Amino acid sequence: MSGARCRTLYPFSGERHGQGLRFAAGELITLLQVPDGGWWEGEKEDGLRGWFPASYVQLLEKPGMVPPPPGEESQTFVLPPGWQSYLSPQGRRYYVNTTTNETTWERPGGSPGIPASPGTHRSALPPTVNGYHTSGTPAYPPETAHMSVRKSTVDSQNLGSPSPGKRQSKENTITINCVTFPHPDTMPEQQLLKPTEWSYCDYFWADKRDPQGNGTVAGFELLLQKQLKGKQMQKEMSEFVRERIKIEEDYAKNLAKLSQNSLASQEEGSLGEAWAQVKKSLADEAEVHLKFSAKLHSEVEKPLMNFRENFKKDMKKCDHHIADLRKQLASRYAAVEKARKALTERQRDLEMKTQQLEIKLSNKTEEDIKKARRKSTQAGDDLMRCVDLYNQAQSKWFEEMVTTTLELERLEVERVEMIRQHLCQYTQLRHETDMFNQSTVEPVDQLLRKVDPAKDRELWVREHKTGNIRPVDMEI
Repeated sequence: MSGARCRTLYPFSGERHGQGLRFAAGELITLLQVPDGGWWEGEKEDGLRGWFPASYVQLLEKPGMVPPPPGEESQTFVLPPGWQSYLSPQGRRYYVNTTTNETTWERPGGSPGIPASPGTHRSALPPTVNGYHTSGTPAYPPETAHMSVRKSTVDSQNLGSPSPGKRQSKENTITINCVTFPHPDTMPEQQLLKPTEWSYCDYFWADKRDPQGNGTVAGFELLLQKQLKGKQMQKEMSEFVRERIKIEEDYAKNLAKLSQNSLASQEEGSLGEAWAQVKKSLADEAEVHLKFSAKLHSEVEKPLMNFRENFKKDMKKCDHHIADLRKQLASRYAAVEKARKALTERQRDLEMKTQQLEIKLSNKTEEDIKKARRKSTQAGDDLMRCVDLYNQAQSKWFEEMVTTTLELERLEVERVEMIRQHLCQYTQLRHETDMFNQSTVEPVDQLLRKVDPAKDRELWVREHKTGNIRPVDMEI
């Protein structure tokens, strides 16, 4: 394969190897040596040579062919509407439907997705995506299973090996609550599933210690509690609007009652007309506020409550779905541990029978050894099957976690947007109410501007005059 070219998927500092080749993501490298062990030697276009992890690059199909950089496949291959492609940290491409939040390894439309780098070295387990194993079959043969199962289950995925050919000094995965994670000392920085978006599906995989000190809380539970808090906040918003409606109704009733009050009803003239209009405007304003309260109920309070009920059902469905997947994952993990323990016992029995053979060779002892060897091999096969089932369950959990967290994002956006729209409707209705209130006050303003005490006196005198002859002084 020397002479072939590859493109770098991730930046590499070169510090983990004495002759490491430093590069950034997206550079082209010509391969010089491709030995087993996971490290290749190559030369960059500027002439620098060195070693680098094979899983950091993607082998080009033909010399001179330059594939699109990671994340740009959709510009070359047209995906169906609503689909987007992403790369896992190991270079394997997967696809997400932004409409239904469905996730799949296969490219939509029947064509398979781009596999991991073909130059990646052999591994006991398939590649991982964000630290989680995808489904697959272990590479070691059944007859050697009892000799290799004590190795790290993803031994060859350790990108932190000091140099090609050296044996690993530690396992490169850890298990927390039945979920496997990459070991912090051996894992390169993972590429986000949805960079620049701070998406839930990137930050809620691990568990978190309970603030009250009562053990740990799963990342999905944190998301669920956030959504349930949002549901409670929406309920309180609805109750707030209900109280606002009550205030409007009480206010309207009091205005209508006050408009019927008889105080100052005997006022006459233009001032009396203005005063009568003031009282009439209260009745008109009361009607406006009654209509406002009715619209608040039908267009704000009721939709908020209905949406909350549907949101509650969606949360319950998501909670049960993820809980079932975690139970299945725990069951698969328990089966793996049981098979691992059985294999250890069979190996110990085989070693004991072998020691007995060295002390005293007999046909019976030799037959016991063959029998123990068969049991050990069978135990290795059982362990491989359990590991394979576990990996399938974990892969399913991974895909469903991505799908469900994206669904939570969609529901949260929908909830916030829905509240925003109805609060805007509230302000719009309030503006309309103010406009209506202004229209009820305008006649009052017009009449008040016409109030003229001199004119009122004139009109009153004309109506009530008794004569225009004035008295004079009496003469002696």
